[in-house]
Amino acid sequence: MKTNVTLNNGVEMPLLGFGVFQIPDSETEKAVAEALEVGYRSIDTAAAYMNEAAVGRAIAASGIPRDELFITTKLWVQDAGDEANTHRAFEHSLEQLGLDYVDLYLIHQPFGDYYSEWRAMEEINATGKARAIGVSNFAPDRLLDLTLNNKIVPAVNQVETHPFRNQKVAQDLMLELGVQIESWAPFAEGKNDLFSNALLAKIAANHGKTIGQVVLRWLTQREIVVIPKSVRIERMRENFESQDFILSDSEIAEIMTLDTGESQFFDHKDPDWVKRLSSRRL
Repeated sequence: MKTNVTLNNGVEMPLLGFGVFQIPDSETEKAVAEALEVGYRSIDTAAAYMNEAAVGRAIAASGIPRDELFITTKLWVQDAGDEANTHRAFEHSLEQLGLDYVDLYLIHQPFGDYYSEWRAMEEINATGKARAIGVSNFAPDRLLDLTLNNKIVPAVNQVETHPFRNQKVAQDLMLELGVQIESWAPFAEGKNDLFSNALLAKIAANHGKTIGQVVLRWLTQREIVVIPKSVRIERMRENFESQDFILSDSEIAEIMTLDTGESQFFDHKDPDWVKRLSSRRL
């Protein structure tokens, strides 16, 4: 059973990780500690989540050797034209995490002067303080533009991916470019009645699994990295135990038919969202 993917620079990344988006800072240390106890070794955070320090405390207390962990954090939108901003933001994230390096550093949003950010991230990658660099929320056109006009091809693009937005077209382009697709919101946060969907329930019953486990397996069998979030240890275990069965090709195809072609959250091309995300500063 495949457990890792190899990024375009040779770095190994776990297919299944643990995300901390929307976990309050006061609960994050406990959640990450329990996730590590369950067996997760990949943790995804971001400067914008305001919980990097709590993640760092849990890592330090775990006693797990650093080289057994895969830690991701993300750069928020920076002021234009100053690559030093990116270096400062990265060093602040390292300080918050209490780490000497991260395994993956992502541009969080495709807004602002992300060309300047990417040039700075290429420099950070060269120092070894970020073993791999990538992006998040980049639509195919923006990903292609960044890839064609810079030295380093992003190792990862983290995008909304779940049964109602399967990202097949985007994934096909990423495969062509050598970019690893990673899912955020694998359960669509329960929207569109995902956890009572009749098709997913039928497939889950066929395998003696839960709908959540079927969704995670559907993603990882498509070689999509996934980072489910939970603050309940029993759900962490359930998610972690989602990799011990195989969906048939026909089951994977059936789940693909649930795609709506639309975000369940927000559209990065919506002018109102562009304004909101671009104007926020940490």
